[in-house]
Amino acid sequence: MTSFSIRNFGCRVNQAEAFAWAEEFRNHGLAVGDAWEQSDYVLVNSCTLTGRADRDVKRFIHKVARRNPKARLVVTGCLAERAGGELGEMPGVWMVVGNAEKGDLAGKLIQSTGAPEGADDIAPYRARAQVKIQDGCDFHCSFCVIPSVRGKSVSVRPEVVLARAGDLAARGYREIVLAGIHLSSYGFDLEPRGSLLGLLRGIEAIEGLGRVRLSSLDPRLLDDALAEHVATSPWICPHVHLSLQSGSDRVLEMMGRGAGRIRYARVLKNLRRLSPDAALGADIIVGFPGESDEDFERTRDFLGRAPLDYFHVFPYSPREGTEAARMAPVGEKIKMERAAVLRKLSAEKNLDFRRRFVGRELEAVVIAKKGREAELLTGNYIRVLVPDCPAARREIVKVRITGATLQETTGAVSLGPTGTIG
Repeated sequence: MTSFSIRNFGCRVNQAEAFAWAEEFRNHGLAVGDAWEQSDYVLVNSCTLTGRADRDVKRFIHKVARRNPKARLVVTGCLAERAGGELGEMPGVWMVVGNAEKGDLAGKLIQSTGAPEGADDIAPYRARAQVKIQDGCDFHCSFCVIPSVRGKSVSVRPEVVLARAGDLAARGYREIVLAGIHLSSYGFDLEPRGSLLGLLRGIEAIEGLGRVRLSSLDPRLLDDALAEHVATSPWICPHVHLSLQSGSDRVLEMMGRGAGRIRYARVLKNLRRLSPDAALGADIIVGFPGESDEDFERTRDFLGRAPLDYFHVFPYSPREGTEAARMAPVGEKIKMERAAVLRKLSAEKNLDFRRRFVGRELEAVVIAKKGREAELLTGNYIRVLVPDCPAARREIVKVRITGATLQETTGAVSLGPTGTIG
């Protein structure tokens, strides 16, 4: 049987695209996994957000060519859009597919295998379903290359999203992750105009729905009505990740973000008031061109004071063709030092957050199993290691948190009086 593997780089949208491909393969009797060393086809869904992302993709392609020379590498995604000719010359690369054509990628590969339909016995690709509901971006932040490789914001029509979510719920997926390049813009391009809030209300009416998780939201478009719904709906995971980028008003202005510390602080305070146990996270860029020591200290102070439970820290990486790439850079050593400081702060805040739940019972989905051991993900984004889990992958259970360290969180699956889960 022809074997496929998928390697994702970058954002949740790439993960959602890979999930859709895997489901299409599965419907035709083709198993998809992560074992690229033995696969006949290796699909690389690339990212080009940073220079490091570019390097990681190219290194992986070289690694596949060395360790699995028989594999046909199919490279798509944002780096393929920016540097397709260069990638096409790399060893082992059989096909390069731009973002505009990647929607038909799975069908083309299925045709090349001649696989028949029918695959009820093939294991799901992932424990959580990923659904892309929006692509592209109409904003033009000075550091970001994504609008040039993804194009303008395009929303999937609500009836298509609802049908997809309903099908996934009926097939046993208990958590559905909604992904978009700029999720907060969902529906703005539709006729009649839609909204993320309206879509969420429609999804929540689906019979058999487990829970919904959202990818990153833009605080500039997180109005009070959407914030209240996201924070209080029983169907939406208590987990909000925001694209903040900086805590310095001066840097935010240079980034072209059009929002400042006061706006960010109000949004975060409101979310924490509405959902005290929610995980609140953020993306942060350090070492943006022109970022002074004072700017960095403002960011560190803001992150320390804000009700954030973690943040993803990215040293600024110049992208050719963006406005910021023409600005005076911050030294690499300074960028790395600043990133280390903020990552340490994030780890400390996240440990404090997880320790709050020791002794408490939370709802979690089983995302991985090896024998009786399992890894669970709670609604508020805590990964929990459980030594003895009777539930199957994809099931939602109740887990009692037993410990939290910098490295991990441990727990025990709760059993009812008759031995049933939960």
